[in-house]
Amino acid sequence: MKQEMTIQERLKDLRLERHLKLEELAAATGISKSALGSYENEEYKEISHGSLVTLAKFYGVSTDYLLCLTENRNHPNTELTELHLNDDMIELLKSGHINNRLLCEIATHKDFVTLMTDTEIYVDGIATMHFKDFNSLLEVLREQVLSKYQPVEEDTVLKALEALQIQEEDYFCQITHRTWDAILHDIRNVHKDDTDSAPDDSNALKLLKDAQKAMAVPGSYLDVFTALMCMQLQIRYEKLTDQERTILKNIMKKSPAYKDSPLSKMKR
Repeated sequence: MKQEMTIQERLKDLRLERHLKLEELAAATGISKSALGSYENEEYKEISHGSLVTLAKFYGVSTDYLLCLTENRNHPNTELTELHLNDDMIELLKSGHINNRLLCEIATHKDFVTLMTDTEIYVDGIATMHFKDFNSLLEVLREQVLSKYQPVEEDTVLKALEALQIQEEDYFCQITHRTWDAILHDIRNVHKDDTDSAPDDSNALKLLKDAQKAMAVPGSYLDVFTALMCMQLQIRYEKLTDQERTILKNIMKKSPAYKDSPLSKMKR
């Protein structure tokens, strides 16, 4: 996920938020469809002053927001003191060491308030006494069972009373972890089609597919290894001449990757 948005991305996001096609936006603003399309194109095209003002009024945002000079759509002049941020937080946000856009998406997720509430309960120890009282009650019951009935150690009731005791750290770890996972999962889904997001096919999957193709290459396992290396370098092994293949195989035999590979010790 990028740290900053481009003007093209912002214009497209605003249009898609309203579920508008270019034709519909053109009809609503009086700006031609071709011009609107060019504004959202990857290759930046300068937007005329008139179009900029028209689009800002239509979307109800400032021209600074359209031009990505600010991230504030509705609160452009908010005083820093209103945000109750300490100096360390301000320095962190200004440092560029973290992705501020991602942080904003996390903090504005519908479940973030729940995450913060549970975190505050744990940090302030609000539920600590309840956990202690509950666990103490279970321990008293366990001792009563032990003294009255003298059961064996593996008694089911005893084990149940022991299992029912909940540690505060374990409880809040599970609760916050579940909420945190949900937040990250939702944000990842929102950005799965972003140009800078990783493709669905990982390098590992591609390597596995290439290995399967290489195994079909006739000859020794050195031929297989050489074919696989060619695939990784986007060289078409089947198009190479016999002389080129021989040269490549002689080079590959010197590679530690081949020498340490099980393929070097196998025969077909």
